[in-house]
Amino acid sequence: MASRPLTDPVVELVAARFRAMGEPLRIKLLDHLRQGEASVGELTAVLGANQQNISRHLAVLHGAGIVGRRKLGTKTLYSIADPTVFALCDTVCGALEQSAAELARVFGTGPGLAERAAS
Repeated sequence: MASRPLTDPVVELVAARFRAMGEPLRIKLLDHLRQGEASVGELTAVLGANQQNISRHLAVLHGAGIVGRRKLGTKTLYSIADPTVFALCDTVCGALEQSAAELARVFGTGPGLAERAAS
């Protein structure tokens, strides 16, 4: 986090970035684009969503500066424009894995919750 208070315009930019990434399909798109650029058609085939939906989500990510696009003949190829989004994703995934491991330890195999509470 910044060492000084965030200004309102910066807060708005941060919130916009989180909103842009706040849809499960957008996270899937970013995860797939981590492997390299892809067209809407390729993303549609891999993710199983319809072309219009994929295009709409890519437009949001592009508008937020997270993905870039380039023309190759009649195709538009999308790629990651801001790889720092993966640091955020990795941080969140790491925290979730840690939480899941702790929950598995607490509620995992062995005696049931009532038996553990009684001991």
